Amino acid sequence: MKVIELNASVTESNDRDADALRAEMKSRGTLMVNLMSSPGSGKTTLLSRTVTDLKSEMKIGVMEADIASDVDAIKIESMGATAIQAHTDGMCHVDAGMSKRALDAMNYDGLDLVFLENVGNLICPAEFDTGAGLKVMILSIPEGDDKPLKYPLMFQESDALVLTKVDALPYFDFDMDKCVERVKRLNPAIHIFPVSAKTGEGMDAFEDYLRAEVAHWKA
Repeated sequence: MKVIELNASVTESNDRDADALRAEMKSRGTLMVNLMSSPGSGKTTLLSRTVTDLKSEMKIGVMEADIASDVDAIKIESMGATAIQAHTDGMCHVDAGMSKRALDAMNYDGLDLVFLENVGNLICPAEFDTGAGLKVMILSIPEGDDKPLKYPLMFQESDALVLTKVDALPYFDFDMDKCVERVKRLNPAIHIFPVSAKTGEGMDAFEDYLRAEVAHWKA
């Protein structure tokens, strides 16, 4: 009996598409950030705060990937960013082909920074290259400090981790030191930013990181 590894071939094809998209965005000087997390982690709130803080310095676009609805895109657009809603027709992730179609529909010429708010889960988005130049994961304090043990690939694949809702630390059994230790064991090079988009705590450090990455991408 012949066995064909379909998953490998599909992934390899997507990787080629992702490399081509990354090269195209690099040539245009637009950095795409793949923002990944579980539902309810505060992605849209973090994006809203980031867009509000950076919109006077750079032109920002946001691709909102959801199975349905356009609630998040409408909210982000009201903050001053170019936004587009991308429905995934039930798929639990975004791949490079989807990113390309959404970017073309957005007409991203002239944008410095584009956020892809990926579909909310900690499994599928880690497995598919979207063509982004930067991968950022969000973990909220209420989710618990054990997530690196349960979803290691997401932490291994990310360039940065934003720990959101730190203003809620007094109300949850979340060990910050233990979480950081677990994450660094999986990915020693990862950048970690504890923030509260609600109060503004830690946002300066995260936004400085984005500024530096955009400048490096354009260099």
